[in-house]
Amino acid sequence: MEARIFFRFLFLSLTFGILFLLLTWLTFPHAPPSPPELLDCPRNSPWCISKNRFQHQLKQPNTPEPTRLRDHGRDTPRHPLDPLTVQEISKVRTLLSSHDLFRASLYTLHTVELDEPEKSLVLGWKKGDPLPPRKASVVARVRGASHVLTVDLSTNEVTVQKTGQHSGYPTMTIEDMTTATVVPLQSAVFNRTIVDRGVDLTDLACLPISLGWFGKAEEGRRMIKVQCYSMKDTVNFYMRPIEGLTITVDLDTKQVVEISDKGKTIPIPKATNTDYRFSTMEHNRVINLLNPISIEQPKGPSFVIEDDHLVKWANWEFHLKPDARAGVIISRARMRDPDTGELRNVMYKGLASELFVPYMDPTDAWYFKTYMDAGEYGFGLQAMPLDPLNDCPRNAYYMDGVFAAADGTPYVRSNMVCVFESYAGDIAWRHAESPITGMDIREVRPKVTLVVRMAASVANYDYIVDWEFQTDGLIRIKVGLSGILMVKGTQYENTDQISNQDDLYGTLLSENVIGVIHDHYITFYLDMDVDGSDNSFAKVHIQRGKTSQESSSPRKSYLKATKIVAKTEKEAQIKLKLYDPCEFHVFNPTKKTRVGNPVGYKVVPGGTAASLLDLDDPPQKRGAFTNNQIWVTPYNRSELWAGGLFVYQSHGEDTLAVWSERDRDIENKDIVVWYTLGFHHVPCQEDYPIMPTVSSSFDLKPVNFFESNPILRVPPNVENDLPFCKSPY
Repeated sequence: MEARIFFRFLFLSLTFGILFLLLTWLTFPHAPPSPPELLDCPRNSPWCISKNRFQHQLKQPNTPEPTRLRDHGRDTPRHPLDPLTVQEISKVRTLLSSHDLFRASLYTLHTVELDEPEKSLVLGWKKGDPLPPRKASVVARVRGASHVLTVDLSTNEVTVQKTGQHSGYPTMTIEDMTTATVVPLQSAVFNRTIVDRGVDLTDLACLPISLGWFGKAEEGRRMIKVQCYSMKDTVNFYMRPIEGLTITVDLDTKQVVEISDKGKTIPIPKATNTDYRFSTMEHNRVINLLNPISIEQPKGPSFVIEDDHLVKWANWEFHLKPDARAGVIISRARMRDPDTGELRNVMYKGLASELFVPYMDPTDAWYFKTYMDAGEYGFGLQAMPLDPLNDCPRNAYYMDGVFAAADGTPYVRSNMVCVFESYAGDIAWRHAESPITGMDIREVRPKVTLVVRMAASVANYDYIVDWEFQTDGLIRIKVGLSGILMVKGTQYENTDQISNQDDLYGTLLSENVIGVIHDHYITFYLDMDVDGSDNSFAKVHIQRGKTSQESSSPRKSYLKATKIVAKTEKEAQIKLKLYDPCEFHVFNPTKKTRVGNPVGYKVVPGGTAASLLDLDDPPQKRGAFTNNQIWVTPYNRSELWAGGLFVYQSHGEDTLAVWSERDRDIENKDIVVWYTLGFHHVPCQEDYPIMPTVSSSFDLKPVNFFESNPILRVPPNVENDLPFCKSPY
């Protein structure tokens, strides 16, 4: 019996050793492909369909026509902001492989993306003009050091940029994450620990968990935590944690640094009722609440996408591209004026700059779970292909992302973004005249919007990000949270067994399963260019006024609006307060309406949560960009990521909060507005085993931007415009 166990361990060790060597080989550079190649996968390969694996253009069964496969090998850029093509990424790889820094060295490419031209060049460019020089921005690790480089694709010149001192490391690569989960299997101690917990190594699933920064012990080494789960009898392994077992791995040396096991007495939760897939549901338990619904468009969609990235719909026009770190980037958003026909600037660039997700359990296996999902994992890298008819409706247009692997090889993330028109029965505007007036008037206009959507699956959590454009000029940015909770194993099976609920740091969701309390913060970068780049920011205070004793009015109080223009950054740091209401205007002081109001847009906050952590708590130092809900900074090309360029294990010395303390002038300047959506999540049993989506949003709304209602002349629907579907009843 002992001999059988020995040979089984020997076989598993050899198998995982070979797999580890293969993954290591994939991580480092090889001869550049010629012609450009894409990483490809068989349709049903577990490697392809599992999370954190490369996704090529996988043809799904019953896929609608818009998602047909596309050959990206021949793509060419047609706009200054178009992302790097397959051919361009391959050229970058070739140029770097012959550069002195990389020659005969092991290296990893963490970022390969378009180095966008100067803003003035983009604003001055017109279709038909030659494109500005195409350049790539590259972040690489070479011999244990991080480098930022610029690769000029027209001159073949490679320039190493000076970045100054920084404490953090670049965004992890997919290869980093994959390799980290295999490294523990090299340790006999780890393998014995897993078997002692009653888990077969073939049923093991492990996750790479960024470890934040908590002191000098973590300096000088790029490390990661790994925690594991049992996959036996369920695909929802997140609900079966091997609690208290944490492995620290050196990402550069691929070695185990430490194994901590403080949960030996905690049972692994059962797999019963954890599977969420429809295909596994018992037929008699399926609940048919709704008949199928689809919004049909007899004449087809009203939007067009020119040159692969330029979206035109109704009175809107904007540039759209997938991004490995931000997910999607909206650029050059312009609105056509209904009176003059002029395309007017609204926003130069908008994106999700950073996500901060701190968990509220201070114990040994949990305190470090304070994720920065964009800067550590790559929000776009975690975007999974969207599911036609479920993620996006019929008549949606799908856009792929083209990214670079760690060795520079281009690959495709298929169906990463969808664009579609949405109609939920909402009303754009209406008025019906009362019968007492004697006028038979009823005017109503339906509200149809254009939605740009992506969904990122950052391990257990799924984020749905919508940019919604409305015909009246409003832009709504909405974030939905779904997916699966990160849960904690416990010995408790019922709340009656718990003497102190505070010890849970969450909610008992099922037998031996705790959902830990946590927050989500998503900080958006909004480079507003309202009718031009030089804008100002104002707080419009809604205040109570009191009538004077000399007044003849019987009223004692009323509301008034007092506008205060922020002159410097500190004056524009906003904490939202229910009983000190304000409007927040971005306006152009040099452009005015016919009656003299400055044209502008306002930030309309939605339901949002504010961080309650101590400001000197290490996670909050790194996530200090969530200390306020609104910030305003002067435009600076290098200030794009709220958590800093190098977020991984950073100390928080290069964040939006640090930049804003410079208190630079922002009046009548090219300014950037930053807005943070926040969620407090106290888990409940309805979140088990998978969560219904919860969402929040904020708006960018015109304020005196137009002379009057911009959709006044839009015609109503009439019966002949729409197909008639006869009810079967």
